[in-house]
Amino acid sequence: MYLEHIDSPEDLRALDAEQMAVLAGEIRDFIVAAVAETGGHLGSNLGAVELSLALHRVFESPTDAILWDTGHQAYVHKIVTGRRHRFEQLRQSGGLSGYPSREESRHDFIENSHASTVLSYAYGMAVARERGTDDHRHIVAVIGDGSMTGGLAYEALNNLGHSEQRVIIVLNDNGRSYAPTISNLWAHPPYPPGPDPTDDEWSQHPKLSERIADRLSHALTEVRLNPVYVRRQRWLEQFLIDLPVVGTPAERAVEAIKAGVREFFQPPSFFEALGVRYVGPIDGHDLAELEHAFNNAIELSAEGPIVVHVITQKGRGYSPAEDDDEKHLHDAPVFDPVVGPPKAIPTGYTQAFAEALIKEAETDERIVAITAAMPGPTGLLPFQDHFPDRFFDVGIAEQHAVAGAAGMAMSGLRPVVAIYSTFLSRAWDQVVYDVALHRLGVIFCLDRAGITGPDGASHHGVYDLALLSKVPGMRVLAPSSAQELQQMLHDAVTLADHGPVAIRYPRGAAVQVDVDRIGSGVEARCERRGDGSVCILAVGRMLADAIAAAERLAESGISATVYDVRCCAPLDEAMLDDAATHAAVVTVEDGIREGGIGEAIRAALAGRSQSVVEVLGIPTRFVPQATKPSEVHAQLGIDEVGIAAAATSLVRPGR
Repeated sequence: MYLEHIDSPEDLRALDAEQMAVLAGEIRDFIVAAVAETGGHLGSNLGAVELSLALHRVFESPTDAILWDTGHQAYVHKIVTGRRHRFEQLRQSGGLSGYPSREESRHDFIENSHASTVLSYAYGMAVARERGTDDHRHIVAVIGDGSMTGGLAYEALNNLGHSEQRVIIVLNDNGRSYAPTISNLWAHPPYPPGPDPTDDEWSQHPKLSERIADRLSHALTEVRLNPVYVRRQRWLEQFLIDLPVVGTPAERAVEAIKAGVREFFQPPSFFEALGVRYVGPIDGHDLAELEHAFNNAIELSAEGPIVVHVITQKGRGYSPAEDDDEKHLHDAPVFDPVVGPPKAIPTGYTQAFAEALIKEAETDERIVAITAAMPGPTGLLPFQDHFPDRFFDVGIAEQHAVAGAAGMAMSGLRPVVAIYSTFLSRAWDQVVYDVALHRLGVIFCLDRAGITGPDGASHHGVYDLALLSKVPGMRVLAPSSAQELQQMLHDAVTLADHGPVAIRYPRGAAVQVDVDRIGSGVEARCERRGDGSVCILAVGRMLADAIAAAERLAESGISATVYDVRCCAPLDEAMLDDAATHAAVVTVEDGIREGGIGEAIRAALAGRSQSVVEVLGIPTRFVPQATKPSEVHAQLGIDEVGIAAAATSLVRPGR
């Protein structure tokens, strides 16, 4: 066992090639066993084993800064940098984060779990290095899992090339985010890493010309990785320029020939049009080839940014991941490592949304569905199967998804944008000025709203209520059950005639209710009638805790009225009028308290009565990970115990 002796990157450099191959296998087994116990991101990390090992053998972290985009691919990095023993508590309360964490290790620089940002970080750090305020020798930005489809990545690339900052970019290209990467750059990927010419996989490529082109492409990569070639190329270019009369035309002719060769053999070399040198593709599972490429990239980066294009296989070495056509076990729940996780299917609120959307689309041909690289997690795969021509995956490009939806709505369609709550903030400008300003009928269906649990601060969807309720003309709906979600989606199709609608719902199991407990339109629904002493106004999934709190209060002689708020913006006037007749009001929401729905209710009640109002919600701070959302709710006092305690303190002060 080599893994048990790896406690720092320095330990890797004592191993030879054969030992490193054994270590890679041990790491894969370790990751499968760890994720099987706690859940987590599996496929991405299995595919990045050799890549991570090569990075830490060539570069000297933390003297060299290794930055990870979509930080869920950093498990191997965590193992190598001394955190192997903490994987028993991966993504648990107080345990190891599923992403890089500055609090955990000096080897982690950015706590990055949202995609397409790492190149901008790298640019900024490179600028600081040139200014003398940062002493990192090399800055290495690892970007992958479809992150190159994000617009911010292209903005950073353009700026890196223009400024000639010395950054080494490692493009970990596994052809996927959750789903296959949506990008013309990767539409015709190179052959799988390291094919054996005798394998059936190799023989299935019918054209000899393609095989020759592939060989020449790799040969050109070797030449272009050679620093001697680069120096001679620079000398030749300068020599041609200095020739009298014909110098400039001759130099341009050479450049034209080089550009033609690049376009024919290496389409991804569009990077060089941005001023970023490109080499690749490199076999991302050949440790020797990776180390060779990285060592040469160090020397080449002295002249400016360089992209090392690495081809990896998501889920490598674990057959259940390799055989998962949808997402190669990008993420997985707790599972039996011998057989692998069960096939991922929509559950709870996501399943209710998936079923309702198909039902609505069957009777309304205007309805189209849009996702940003997450058709499976948002429940859109069934819709894609039913209506392939009405389904649009735009890749990791939330801004484009929303602006594109605006164009669709403007032209007569009824677009439904299915997206995680935490990712909608990436398209805030488009929500406000491209959709709402034009009063366009876009329906936003926000999955994973509220506290999400083990993915931590970056994935809790706690800002949508406060933000969206401030958008003019936006209707914000929060279902308390699966049936309410389906009713709200049905109503939203009509409500969108007058402007955008947002429906936000949590991750996990959904409450199931009878038809008599389903509301309609933008009206609130009274769940329980009390004696006028206290009224509890609950938003979305917090209704279940509010009902439980009312039952707890009844045991102590307090009779509470309970409302399912349903429509958070605009608030139901009848509900507000009724709440104003109570001596005390408690509001509870699974979103930030400051500027949230509870404060809007308190402001509305101020002009109606002298009711004492207590607002319960998420404090304005980053909330850490937890095994279950209920743990966080209890800690923050927004579970049934906290609600009951708040109501009691208002009705019976001092108790």
